[in-house]
Amino acid sequence: MKNENILADIKSKSLKEARAEIDAILSKLESQETNLSDSINDYQRLIELNKHIEELFKKKFKKFQNRND
Repeated sequence: MKNENILADIKSKSLKEARAEIDAILSKLESQETNLSDSINDYQRLIELNKHIEELFKKKFKKFQNRND
C-alpha cells in the first residue's frame, strides 16, 4: 500500500517510534486487559504501523541499492 494512505500521525514516526508503539500495543493485547472493540482498533493500528515500517524499509533499500549501482 502506498505511503500516502497511511495516517499522518503514523507517517511522521521514525522507525524507532513506530517500533516502540507496536511493542506497547502488543503488550496491551497480550495482557488481555482490553475489550474486543479496543483490541480491534489496536490491531488496525498495528497494521498501519507495519505498513509504515515497510515503506521506510523500501526507501532505505532503494537508497542503498542506488549507492551500489
